[in-house]
Amino acid sequence: MLGNNPTSLVYPDPIDIETKTQSSVAHFIKKMKKNKGAVVGAMILLFFIITSTFAPFIAPYPVNEMKFEDSLQGPSMAHWLGTDEFGRDIWTRMLYGGRVSLLMGLFAVTLSGTIGVILGVLAGYYRKLDIYIMQFIDILMTFPSLLMAIAIVAVLGVGLTNAMIAVAISVVPSFVRVVRGSVLSIRETEYVEASKAIGVKDWKIICKHILPNVASPIIILATLEFGSSILSAAALSFLGLGAQPPNPEWGALVFVGKSFLSQAWWMTLFPGLAIMLVVLGFNLLGDGLRDALDPRSK
Repeated sequence: MLGNNPTSLVYPDPIDIETKTQSSVAHFIKKMKKNKGAVVGAMILLFFIITSTFAPFIAPYPVNEMKFEDSLQGPSMAHWLGTDEFGRDIWTRMLYGGRVSLLMGLFAVTLSGTIGVILGVLAGYYRKLDIYIMQFIDILMTFPSLLMAIAIVAVLGVGLTNAMIAVAISVVPSFVRVVRGSVLSIRETEYVEASKAIGVKDWKIICKHILPNVASPIIILATLEFGSSILSAAALSFLGLGAQPPNPEWGALVFVGKSFLSQAWWMTLFPGLAIMLVVLGFNLLGDGLRDALDPRSK
């Protein structure tokens, strides 16, 4: 038992806290390495991120250089993935297209995640706001995400920026529901009730107790929605509502290639494979993060 002397109180040793943190990080990395799917997904994403980031240094040709004498050439040593109807190098355009597609996914997830976390925390923590926010989210969820994105682009106008905003808005309901569910359970814990009892302000409780405990599901969901956002953005570009020519976005490349499918299959195949692999990579990585961050798994 502790005496009345304040010096008898036992405080956690900073060295022990640091050791436990390092141990947790090492355990997380070990679990991620054991998950072969997560490793494969990370390697796929790393490849596309590096090649897209350093596209100006990797690309063998200027992105919009036209050589009509080389139009519709198949894969060769000069053009690894062939050329399009204007003689532009497909490999080069895919490298630059990766920058656009990944940027669209990043913007969509960042914007939707920010809005979704704010609304989810408000709905889960404040009972009076819960019913109004969730009624609005339920209305949004009655529409398929892609259909909603198309409708938003129809209102805002065709273009890359509007497509990113549309995809972001269509993803918001997923973040709100996940965050709200986590906050509802955390709000009833003893340490949150104790903080309320001693008069701690709500914003401090949210920042110190709520947000750190909902970080794991947010990270997992963001990883999964990243792939979905890229797929939705590619679908909008394929429909002519997103990136416009001559922007080399993957969905736009597939759209152009479909007109030459019988005579130049490579124009559609390789951008389509890039979309598939990136979405697969994010899904594999998201599944690995879910398993590694699950406290019930050993």
